[in-house]
Amino acid sequence: MEIGQEITETINSKVHTITNLIENQNLPFIEEVIPAYSSLLINFDPLKISFESLIQWLKSIEIQPTIQNKKSRVVMIPTLYGGEFGPDLQSVADYNGLTIDQVIEFHSSTKYLIYALGFSPGFPYLGGLPSEIQCPRLSEPRTQVPAGSVGIADSQTGIYSMPTPGGWRLIGKTPLNLFDQESSSPTIFSPGDYLQFVPLSSENDFCEIEKLVLSRNFTVEVQIS
Repeated sequence: MEIGQEITETINSKVHTITNLIENQNLPFIEEVIPAYSSLLINFDPLKISFESLIQWLKSIEIQPTIQNKKSRVVMIPTLYGGEFGPDLQSVADYNGLTIDQVIEFHSSTKYLIYALGFSPGFPYLGGLPSEIQCPRLSEPRTQVPAGSVGIADSQTGIYSMPTPGGWRLIGKTPLNLFDQESSSPTIFSPGDYLQFVPLSSENDFCEIEKLVLSRNFTVEVQIS
């Protein structure tokens, strides 16, 4: 179901409004609703409703206007920039004519809207990367990127939730576990939330948080704005 042709916060907000509206009705013929940047995928049971009837039903949905002043969740992501965790930080700085500290400042001072989750479980597609630190993908992707790696690719930034191949430029790493299949809430954020990266000052800080995460004793900071 296409909501718009552009990737904007307004259109994405409408996507999530419709998604929530459909899911909250608990309809027997709807199996799953998957939101994306400007569209949503609706899986339905054709034995319970025909495609034509589904289309008519969707057209009849009364969509409430998006509330512009609604409160938003901002999930704070502790991140250690540079070093072995961010091997491409210097290249991002060089490409944009900035210092490493300037790249970190631009990257960590922005609140990023989570447009959708994919391509691996828990991977957040984020909008709002400052133009000052945008950088093309690597010409040769890595065969394995560690989970928790924070990367930049063109106008996007994101966090690898699982070890996968990837061509994004790695600028740091978070000790948080973005996808825990054993938890009742496998991810620590949802589409429509915002993320903000919080720079860590040392590897010791990273390791301390990592230990707490592994022992399930770390509480992720969430701000309401």
